[in-house]
Amino acid sequence: MQNTILSWGALLALVAVLGFAPAKKAYQLFDKTGKKTTYAQMLAELKDADVVLFGEIHNNPISHWLQLEVTQDLYAAEKEKLVLGAEMFEADNQELMNEYLQGIISRKHFEKEAKVWNNHATDYRPLVSFAQKNKLHFVATNIPRRYASVVSKKGFEGLDKLSKTAKKWVAPLPIKVDLSLPGYANMVKMMGGAHGRSMGGMSPQNFARAQAIKDATMAHFILKNRKKKQTFLHFHGTYHSNNFEGIGWYLKQKQKKLKVVTIATVSQAEVGSLSAKNKNLADYIIAVPSSMTKTY
Repeated sequence: MQNTILSWGALLALVAVLGFAPAKKAYQLFDKTGKKTTYAQMLAELKDADVVLFGEIHNNPISHWLQLEVTQDLYAAEKEKLVLGAEMFEADNQELMNEYLQGIISRKHFEKEAKVWNNHATDYRPLVSFAQKNKLHFVATNIPRRYASVVSKKGFEGLDKLSKTAKKWVAPLPIKVDLSLPGYANMVKMMGGAHGRSMGGMSPQNFARAQAIKDATMAHFILKNRKKKQTFLHFHGTYHSNNFEGIGWYLKQKQKKLKVVTIATVSQAEVGSLSAKNKNLADYIIAVPSSMTKTY
């Protein structure tokens, strides 16, 4: 009888603990001011956007899951008016992308020849496969990495010797760059400041210019491939659009009235509230626990 009473007591204690244990959230969505919002509210605004800049943390599974969810839900609302694009594919591989989407070449050949990222199979293949299945245009927007490397060592002048054909895969030169923008200024500071020493043949300013040529090129191919009344959903590392800079800044230099909605992803110890440093990063901010598992 005593053992039975103890057993019931232990069970009730367990129920009490479980009943008051806080739910574990995989993410929390906030608006730019740090106010909690919902996926439905965000999606409603995305449907009215000309361009959606979805900034990810490259190895974060929540980023990639939500990218696919947003893609599916925007497609359900807009069908063929949706266009996809991504940093993870370089512009000179557009023909390969088109051939794969049209079923001309196999996935094996596409992924072997298109310089896909190491986490492509888990994180980006689902997006490309969705585009193929639903006959959506998927744009390879990034500058070929070899040309970004040239800029990091020689500045924009290093691109002057490119052939006319090669320059098709880069934003029209010369490009405007404002190294005083916080994103680029922080990169210069991280490399030792304006008077920092060259590292591996790369000055702090050229390090930031290499980032700028990526942003400018991605913006260029977004505008080149977006038609009137379409929504262009673009995927990239969150740093490329944080603080409404980067890609978004270059888009607005060309088309000021373009409706651009940005999404940022951040990692925090707790996601119950948005930390001060993460406010105003984007129109919508996905806060993910820092304990979240990673894709690599």
